[in-house]
Parts: sequence; C-alpha cells; structure tokens
Amino acid sequence: MECLYYFLGFLLLAARLPLDAAKRFHDVLGNERPSAYMREHNQLNGWSSDENDWNEKLYPVWKRGDMRWKNSWKGGRVQAVLTSDSPALVGSNITFAVNLIFPRCQKEDANGNIVYEKNCRNEAGLSADPYVYNWTAWSEDSDGENGTGQSHHNVFPDGKPFPHHPGWRRWNFIYVFHTLGQYFQKLGRCSVRVSVNTANVTLGPQLMEVTVYRRHGRAYVPIAQVKDVYVVTDQIPVFVAMFQKNDRNSSDETFLKDLPIMFDVLIHDPSHFLNYSTINYKWSFGDNTGLFVSTNHTVNHTYVLNGTFSLNLTVKAAAPGPCPPPPPPPRPSKPTPSLGPAGDNPLELSRIPDENCQINRYGHFQATITIVEGILEVNIIQMTDVLMPVPWPESSLIDFVVTCQGSIPTEVCTIISDPTCEITQNTVCSPVDVDEMCLLTVRRTFNGSGTYCVNLTLGDDTSLALTSTLISVPDRDPASPLRMANSALISVGCLAIFVTVISLLVYKKHKEYNPIENSPGNVVRSKGLSVFLNRAKAVFFPGNQEKDPLLKNQEFKGVS
Repeated sequence: MECLYYFLGFLLLAARLPLDAAKRFHDVLGNERPSAYMREHNQLNGWSSDENDWNEKLYPVWKRGDMRWKNSWKGGRVQAVLTSDSPALVGSNITFAVNLIFPRCQKEDANGNIVYEKNCRNEAGLSADPYVYNWTAWSEDSDGENGTGQSHHNVFPDGKPFPHHPGWRRWNFIYVFHTLGQYFQKLGRCSVRVSVNTANVTLGPQLMEVTVYRRHGRAYVPIAQVKDVYVVTDQIPVFVAMFQKNDRNSSDETFLKDLPIMFDVLIHDPSHFLNYSTINYKWSFGDNTGLFVSTNHTVNHTYVLNGTFSLNLTVKAAAPGPCPPPPPPPRPSKPTPSLGPAGDNPLELSRIPDENCQINRYGHFQATITIVEGILEVNIIQMTDVLMPVPWPESSLIDFVVTCQGSIPTEVCTIISDPTCEITQNTVCSPVDVDEMCLLTVRRTFNGSGTYCVNLTLGDDTSLALTSTLISVPDRDPASPLRMANSALISVGCLAIFVTVISLLVYKKHKEYNPIENSPGNVVRSKGLSVFLNRAKAVFFPGNQEKDPLLKNQEFKGVS
C-alpha cells in the first residue's frame, strides 16, 4: 500500500512539472487582467494568442526589481520609448513606434552594431574598444550552418524562425508587443514600427505593452519594458484651427469684430482611412445666422457683434464598416427539397458579409469664442523727407503719416529690412497716444541711401494691424546742390552776423549820443535787421513742426 502512495505521488509530481516549468506569454508579459477578459476579444490580424508557450531557455524572464537588470546592458540602462498615433477611428490602422535610447556616447552603426561615438566622454572616459556590442563578429562565429542561418537560436520566444529579410543579420533586437490577450513578435534595429487594424478592437482605452530583448551569444537578454495607453473610438477625431487677420493671440479663442475668421477642420486620420469618403461639415456659429453645411474643410465667418458665442461643428463621413446582419428568411409553407451544396443556396449567399458596406461615422467639435473690438486696418497715407542739418550728412529722416480703423492703438512698431523684407536691420517700438481720429506721424531714421522694406504695426491688447511699404532713400551727397546752398547760406549768415556785431561795437564807441528819432528809415532798417536775424536764427535753430505726441522726447536710432 505504501508503494502505491509513492507511485501516485510520483505521477502527480510528474504531471505538475510541465505546469511549473513552461511559461506562457501572458505570464511573461505582465498583464494583470484575467485570461477570461483576454479571450473576449476578436483575433487581430497576424497576432497570436498569449496562451502560447514562451521559450524561457532562450529568452529568460526577469521580474521587475531583479538585480540582473543592472547588468543587462554595458555602460548603463537602455530606455524604450513607446508612442502611437492614437486615437484611431474603429476600422482604421493604428501605428505603434518603439525607439531605444542608449546610454551616453553609444549609438547604432550602419551594420547594426553598437559603437561608441567619437570624441565623446562618459563616466568611464574614452574607450579603447570602438564597440559596445560587435554583433557582426558574434553572428559570424555563432552561425555554423553554411550561411543558411537556420539555427535553433534564430527564433522568436514562441519558436517561430526569424524572417530572412535582406539584411536581417543586422537586426539584433527582438520586440514582443502584447495587447488584448495577443502578441506580435518583430525583429528589428533600434527603432521599429507596428501597425494594427482596429476593426476587431474593443472601443475605448486599451493597453499596449512591449518587451525588448538583445542578442547575447546564442541566447537573448531582456533590456527594456514599456507600456502605453491607446484609444479606439467610433467618433471621428476632429480639431478646428482658427485664424484671423490682425488677431494678436489665436490660441486664446478671442477674436475681432467685423473681420472674417477662417475655420480649418483637421481630421485625425493618419492611416488615411477616410481618404475616399465623402465628408460633410455642418456649422453653427452661435450668432443666430443659422446652419451652414459644406463639403469644404475650411470656412470663413464674420461676427458683427461683440460678445461670447458657442461654436458647434458636426462632421459626417461614410466609412467602411461591418454590414448589418441579413433579415431571417421567411418560413416556407411547405418543405422544399435541397438545392445542392450550401454555397449554391441563394439564402446562404445573402448571409455572406459584403466587404464594401458603408457606415456613417460622426465627429463633433465645440468651442466658446469671444468677440471684441480691435484695430481693423492701418494705412500709410504720406511719406515726407525731413530736412536734416549738415552734421549728419549720411542719415535721413522720414515721416510716415498713418491712419487706422477700429479701436485706438496703444503702441507702434517699425521693422526696417532689406528690399526682400527678410533681413531685419532695425526694430523700434514705442507707446503712442492717439485721438479718436487715429491719425499719427511716425518718424524713423535711415542710415545711407537705398531701398528699404518698412513694416509698420499698430497694436493694442487684442489686435495687431500691419502694413508694409518699400521706400527709396536718395543719396545724401554733401556736394549736392541742396547741401551746397545750405552751406553757403549758413556761411553768409555767419559772416553777416560777425560784421554786424563789429559795426555796432565801433559805432557805439565812436558815435556821439543822439536821441532816437522815429524816422521811417530807421523803422525800415530795424525791420530789415530783425528779418535778417530771424532768418539766421532759423538756419541754426530749425523749428520742429511735428505736433504728434509719439515724437515728443523720442530718441531716433539709425539703421545699423
């Protein structure tokens, strides 16, 4: 009897050993959801069930916190970054990308080996060996199958052989993707991409996990694990970009009255699932202008009142989708004989799903926008060359007479550039106090002759209005007739004043005192001298006729 107990215990132990020894994919990949949840999902095209066995001999399994992770990579730890183009409209493809980030001074070369970057110092300093991992040499040493590459270690964790694509020996990383109770294996380099069709994916947020292994002789070593959430939806992902001329900040959803706003609909469809679909856009701008329906993804609308408005957009597209089940056939009043095999039965043929079925998908966008007053337009109506004194023969002053419409500006900026308006030479901004007529004069300095591009901007808290012009500044040659005439006038004036002063002193010293006579000749001479002195004064102290407050106490800087 005792022998029977030993025999039964041995049988139980032998029966249990495979269960303890063999690991399955869902055991390794760390998904904590119960297996019953996994089996509820439909099969993903090209993916396998995570109930399959995992080859732990070739691909060891390390739990989080295992000390062996510290030595999984020479020179530090490798980080894996997982991204996707989620959200995805159900039925479209979603693409996942994994990028490996190596420790400092390490990179992958053209042959797939990991090498040190030249002249790069890490904590260990410069390395004499150029290779971190020379997998090309390892591959040549380890594959002794006459170049066929059909060795027992060139397989995935489930035992399937590596695909022998051109250059496959340069791919030294194994990526295992895991989601919805299924896995996908891929051989690659430091960056890989995997696309999944979402027709059989359950709507809502889902979890994608990736485990990365590297070559290690005739086995593999885990180097990184990463996971990320992606979303599958039956709503078309929609975003609306809004632009308006003169709007100072397009991101604050505050716009200007009486200027058109351009609304541009952006549909997130990276896999081009809706490329051949007819898309309709139905707009409600919230200002009692009714509904507007269009097949164009852009539309312009002008608000004529200030206030807050609710913008609503509905997008409709006919997209490929599952066909509805056929109605049940009517019951025959009498039994009918069989018409042959099931494929020849008309009723059976009607049950075969039509792959060209269409289903309407919808997307929605809502926003609250604020409409305020703003500067609508700015114009340069006059440009005047200001006469400058001789000490600055190379500089020119230009007065720009500017008008605007809309709200009153609080600042003015000018950007002086080359004739192509691309290379900025000088920028000047200053506050401005303008009356309700919005008429102001802006004076700017130009160093040297030539053609300049002038951008003039008036702004307030919510708007910026711009106007541009090309201006030609003439040559300021000191020998030009105008300059010579001015110089001669100044010289003659100085000489006349000098002679007059000397004459007065001599006259006062030598002439006897006589009472002042009120003779007409003296009056004429006095007025003539006054006019002469006033003219001479005007030459030395030219009056500034500018009345605009912008130009008071303003320092003008030349074009550098």
